[in-house]
Amino acid sequence: MILIVVKFRVRPEARDGFIDAVADFTRNTRAEPGNLWFEWSRSVERDDEFVLVEAFEDGAAEAHVNSDHFKAGLVTMKPLLSETPLIVSRVVEGEGWDRMGELTIDE
Repeated sequence: MILIVVKFRVRPEARDGFIDAVADFTRNTRAEPGNLWFEWSRSVERDDEFVLVEAFEDGAAEAHVNSDHFKAGLVTMKPLLSETPLIVSRVVEGEGWDRMGELTIDE
């Protein structure tokens, strides 16, 4: 599986509308074959930072970055950002989320 985490710093005027601005990109990426998840969060420490956690089956990420909606998403995002995003992209073992062994909750 390919696990990707990206931090996006947005301009002050784009903070409240950023998620809406990337809604088409998000929806289209989630519909891609091989996409396992594509989840946005907002930092609790920086109100201008959005964090994207995404995962793809092995081999599916190349189709993602070559898709029309990926290219359109970059065009949409670029004027909203205050700096180049930071990214971690790694191939990891597994096919999805596992339960945390160090902290279990009895249900």
